[in-house]
Amino acid sequence: MNGWDELDRFLSTDPRDVGCDKALDLLHVYVELVARHPDDARRRYPGIAAHLRACGPCSEDFEGLLAAVSDTI
Repeated sequence: MNGWDELDRFLSTDPRDVGCDKALDLLHVYVELVARHPDDARRRYPGIAAHLRACGPCSEDFEGLLAAVSDTI
């Protein structure tokens, strides 16, 4: 590995990306909104949406929570 993959990933980072800490702090709120109004969720929380597109582990957490919430709706 020569570091180019990491550089490409960094350069393609969406500037709206809020990072893991903030995304995880609000993930439960975001999941509830996505389950009911997906377009509203992306508009209201663009930084979380951007982060979930870029971060595999956070995206996995989101998908798991969404599946759990969707089973109860």
